[in-house]
Amino acid sequence: MTKKLTTAIIPAAGLGTRFLPQTKAMPKEMLPLIDKPIIQYVVEEVVAAGITDIIIVTGAHKRSLEDHFDHQYELEAKLDRDGKSELADQLRGIADMANFIYIRQKGSYGTGTPILNAAHLLRDEPFLVMWADEIFTSPKPRAVQLVEAYEKLQAPVISLIPMAPERLRYYGVASVTQELEDGLVKLDGLVEKPAAGQAPSELASVGGYVLTPDIVEILRRTKPHPVHNEIFLADAIGELARTKEVYGQVLDGVWHDTGNKQKYLECIVELALTDTELAPGFREYLQRKLAD
Repeated sequence: MTKKLTTAIIPAAGLGTRFLPQTKAMPKEMLPLIDKPIIQYVVEEVVAAGITDIIIVTGAHKRSLEDHFDHQYELEAKLDRDGKSELADQLRGIADMANFIYIRQKGSYGTGTPILNAAHLLRDEPFLVMWADEIFTSPKPRAVQLVEAYEKLQAPVISLIPMAPERLRYYGVASVTQELEDGLVKLDGLVEKPAAGQAPSELASVGGYVLTPDIVEILRRTKPHPVHNEIFLADAIGELARTKEVYGQVLDGVWHDTGNKQKYLECIVELALTDTELAPGFREYLQRKLAD
């Protein structure tokens, strides 16, 4: 019997050092993209894919994440009294999007650690993993693309995008054995942060996975990377792909790594230029600045 995907893990324990001093007191996941924090875009994406239970793996000084996805009854009531019920309903909707579960990250650093921390909550079912500082703009949300591929294949699916060769050393890179239809590829491995010239393809794994429960046991026996001293999810996925079917979905859309300063700014510009209210005036402003 096919098990329905209902759970997502969103790792959000990083220190956000690339955005210091701003992230000294504010989690990087709460940095604004116009009028919403980055992590809200990620949550909205997984909810669009049918997820009902969201496990956010946090760290110290991340309490504002919990506050954001909770009700603020005094503010909601004031907005109602002031005739701003539409805005009050919008805030209520943020808290009611899903069942939120928060746990603190413990153990060695690395992309595999949050999954180990949340393993006891997974109910031996498939689950979605989305990083809290990466968003994707596309007609069909990235999470929906991944879940649809999983439902079709009944096997783990990771998100992939073409990446410039000089950037591959920063990502997990797919080893492809077969190209299927609709952007799907079959994998026999995933290499984390390959050395220059050693990448098995130009398809990088970025911020989205549908995984099955067997990945947890692999992670439990995965040793920290000898160079980076971290438990990498890519290493566990690579091991899984050597014994079971694992697929990649080449995504249709634009990926934004908002943990990178330039990419963060580019993301804000793209969102502003697709906002029906902001776009006309903002586009005019950009044209003036470029003409100076």
